[in-house]
This record gives sequence, C-alpha cells and structure tokens, in this order.
Amino acid sequence: MENCTTERKTAAEYPQELLNLFDLYVHGEIDRRTFLNGAQKFATGTLTAVGIGESLRPNYAWAQQVPKNDARIKAEYITVDSPLGHGSIKGYFAKPANATGKLPAVLVIHENRGLNPYIEDVARRLATANFIAFAPDGLTSAGGYPGDDEKGVAMFGPVDKPKMIEDFIASAKWLKNRPDSSGKLGAVGFCFGGGIVNTLAVRMGGDLNAGVPFYGAQPPAADVPKIKAPLLLQYASLDARLTDGWPAYEAALKASNATYTGYVYQGANHGFHNDTTPRYDKANADLAWQRSLDFFNKYLR
Repeated sequence: MENCTTERKTAAEYPQELLNLFDLYVHGEIDRRTFLNGAQKFATGTLTAVGIGESLRPNYAWAQQVPKNDARIKAEYITVDSPLGHGSIKGYFAKPANATGKLPAVLVIHENRGLNPYIEDVARRLATANFIAFAPDGLTSAGGYPGDDEKGVAMFGPVDKPKMIEDFIASAKWLKNRPDSSGKLGAVGFCFGGGIVNTLAVRMGGDLNAGVPFYGAQPPAADVPKIKAPLLLQYASLDARLTDGWPAYEAALKASNATYTGYVYQGANHGFHNDTTPRYDKANADLAWQRSLDFFNKYLR
C-alpha cells in the first residue's frame, strides 16, 4: 500500500533513529514486525506505529514532475532481449518529442522494488533534457513491478541477481546501439540502482561513458581499476550504511587514476532524491540533479 496522505512531511519531522529504522526495513534488513516494534516508542496520541509506517511510504501523487502525456516527450514500454539474463527485460523508454538526429542515451536504474512511477518520471525528466532514456524493470522475470513498493521489495529478494545484472547490461547495450543513439551512454541509478551503476562501470569498461550512482553500494576495491567511465558519486551524510564506504572507494578510485567527482550532501538521508517520501530533500535533490545533468552533458555530448 502506498501513502495516501496528501500532506507532505519532511525528514526533519521524524526522529533520525526512526528514519534509520525505516531504512533497514525497506532494504530487507529487518522485517515488518521488528520495524513496528521499534516504531512503537515514537507513537503518540492517535498516531500508531502502523500509522508512522504508512506516513513514510511513497506517495506517487507527489512525484510527477513530467506528466506521462507531456507534449515535450514520447514514451513507451519496450521489451529487450537478454540472452545471458532472464531471456528478456521490459522497460520504459522516453525521448524528446521533437528529437532530430542522434542523441546521447542514459540508462535509469531503479531501487530495490522495481520500475515504480518515480523512476519512470526520472526517465521523462531526462527526455525533457534532450536525452533518450531507458528504465528497465529488474522485476520483469517475476511479473514486473506490482504497483506497490512493499510487494515490489518482497518480490525483489528471490530474483536471480547475476541474471538481473545481465538484464541491465543487455539493456545498456541495446540503448547504446539504438539507431537514434549517438553511441554515448550514461547510467544513473538510485540505492540498489546506484550500486548497479558502479557494477556497470566495472563490467562495461570503456563502453560506459559516464556513471552517476546515487547512494550506491561500492564495488570491491580489486575491481575498481576496471572502471574507465567518469563517475559522479552522490551520497547523503546521514546515510551511514552506504556513505561510510565512500572514503575507501575514493581511495581506490584515486589509486587507479579514475576520473570521478564525489559529493556528500549534508543533512540528507538515504533516498533524498526520491520525491515520493518524507526523506526527500528538495534543495539537495535539485542540486544533485543539476550536477547530474551537467555531468552527462559534459561527457556524453
């Protein structure tokens, strides 16, 4: 179930301990009962632990920055062959409506819950910035994103992850080699997707031209020398689970003479770019997104 509340709350309205607990829950490190037991200490008056959990869930009515029927873009669902993965993967493709000639391409990789409306909107945002974009659904083999993030997280765990990575690689190669692509390929991903951007940088070498992982898991240090793409790495200061790994990753990038820029956004929580939840931080999200567009324009055009 998604958050049906119309009133947008901010992270500042929640204790950090509660936000950290919710982060563990949505990433499968604790179960629902453990989360609710932990949230109970923050329940007051008529606000129950269940109500707290509901208030932290995504509300997709908040997220749509570029409507599906926006005249500036054309979008459709496309299925891509993935012989080394699950056989095929479905995704959401968006491009400028008035596109002429070949354009740089950006792969958009979702969090650990499949291709939800927020990620589709990110693809449309890229199309309005004059890129072609494809957002594959890693849950394709399980029937696709179910329309509910909690169900999506539950479906995500059992999916064969090595095959899913191959599905993303197949998507990247398909996008890079489309006739309307300039052959310059970038990738942006969030949470799980941020980790996949790092994985693609390792696996694809020079075939990836720019990568922007938002709060993504770092690759093994031994794999870092395989990275050839320039990287823009974006972390949140309050996201200790992932940001604590950044100094060692940066040291490995420096040692391999990689081209990279890294930012840690102060006062931001994990998921700060996702404008469907209270963890959204508009000032940091806007800054990080502008830096992302500038980075892609620099390395893909």
